[in-house]
Amino acid sequence: MKHFSNVVGFDDAPFARDHAGPVAVVGAVYAGLRFDGVLMGEIQKDGTDAADVLATLITESRFADHIRLILLQGIALGGFNVVDVFSLHQRTGLPVLVVSRVRPDMEAIKKALLASIPEGKKKWAVIERLGQMEEVADIFVQRVDISMEQARQVIKRFAVHSRIPEPIRAAHLIAGALANGQSRGNP
Repeated sequence: MKHFSNVVGFDDAPFARDHAGPVAVVGAVYAGLRFDGVLMGEIQKDGTDAADVLATLITESRFADHIRLILLQGIALGGFNVVDVFSLHQRTGLPVLVVSRVRPDMEAIKKALLASIPEGKKKWAVIERLGQMEEVADIFVQRVDISMEQARQVIKRFAVHSRIPEPIRAAHLIAGALANGQSRGNP
């Protein structure tokens, strides 16, 4: 079984509900349980650029040759900027594991996307293609090019201080500090 020792976890910075424009995204790079570095960029709130931005952050970083897996805190960053995980996988050649503490209400997401979000139909198609979230190790995941057993091992290995893997937890804390001057809360 493939062993994912070097991973990057991404999360977005918090923003006001009425915010328009760019939203910071942070990637926390880990080598095993050692925090190895940070990737930072911006995506458009409710935009369509998340996969492109994340792929560029990874492939143009000094960590590009070492990262073996991408972890995401949910399928959407910056509001409804749905990460096209299939494009992200294709552009980087890396498996993608989407993680959530709770099972999202897919009908509510679909309704919101189709009713009021630019390119909502295209975004919903990505989510629909990815399929329902699966429960593993007390959280929910969606995955591209990684088996359920591999996902279980990744969660088991990297979920040290909470149910969420450390790379995502660290990205969440850093992104929060960027936006608010200090970190708080759990992803």
